[in-house]
Amino acid sequence: MEAWSNMYQEKIIDITTGKETIRPYTAKEVAEVEANIEATRVEQETKADAKSKKDAARQAILDKLGLTADEAALLLG
Repeated sequence: MEAWSNMYQEKIIDITTGKETIRPYTAKEVAEVEANIEATRVEQETKADAKSKKDAARQAILDKLGLTADEAALLLG
C-alpha cells in the first residue's frame, strides 16, 4: 500500500447491517482530490489578486480626488 492511501479514505456504512468498512482511495481518486484542492487554491488566489487590484484602483481615484475612504462613503451615502 502506498503512503498516500492512508491520507485519503472512505468510510462506507451498510445501513441495513450497520457494518462499517474503510477503504483507501484509489490513485485516480487521490489525483481528483488533489486536483480539486489545487483548483480551489488557484481560484482563491485569483479572487484575492482581483480584490487587491480593485482596492488599489479605488485608492488611486480617492488619492486623485484628495478624499479618504470615509469621506467618499459619506458622499456616496
